[in-house]
Order: sequence, then C-alpha cells, then structure tokens
Amino acid sequence: MTVQVSRFTTQTLRISSWREGCEVGHAYLYIMTNDLHDAPFGLVEDVFVEDQYRNQGVGHELMIKLMSLSKQAGVYKLIATSRDDGTRQSVHDWYERLGFKKYGVEFRIDIK
Repeated sequence: MTVQVSRFTTQTLRISSWREGCEVGHAYLYIMTNDLHDAPFGLVEDVFVEDQYRNQGVGHELMIKLMSLSKQAGVYKLIATSRDDGTRQSVHDWYERLGFKKYGVEFRIDIK
C-alpha cells in the first residue's frame, strides 16, 4: 500500500470586534478546499466575547461579518462546532438563531 500526501492552501481570517480601543471579541474563519467540491467550505473556530460584553450583540456582529466574508469567498457550507457537555445549550441556541442547524456528530482526538 502507498499513501500519498497532497497539500492544499487554507485561508485563515481573524475577525475582531473593538469597543473604545479594546478588543472585546474575536472569531476565526478557516476557508478550505477538498477534492469533493469545486467550492470551498468554511470552519468557524474560537468565537469568543469578553464576559462584560456578552449579550450585547458582539458575538452576533462577529458572526454576521464572518458569514458575509464566507459568502464573498464562495463558501458552500459553514461549519461551527461546540462542545455538547450539557453546559452550552445557550450557545447552541444562539447558533440556531443565526441559522445554523444541528448536523452530524463531531469526533475528536487530542494530539499532543
């Protein structure tokens, strides 16, 4: 058996929100390609808002910008993952309000 490795370029965008000269939130958008689709897909990662700015629309602002950038890049799907440990229902509800749908199961292995 032979295993071949091919390299693809991934574009990484860091979107941040600022208030009064301080960064109060950020999110990452990874735009990736594969052989199965002509269009790229996007992965949302590390969406974070400082505690004192939560529930003030900062996360929504970040995600609207992120989704707009995805559309501009021709992304055909956007994936966002979140832990399902029983403590994040409000986050899951927030993603659904943004238009995301629960889809599939995420598997993970930590490589150190």
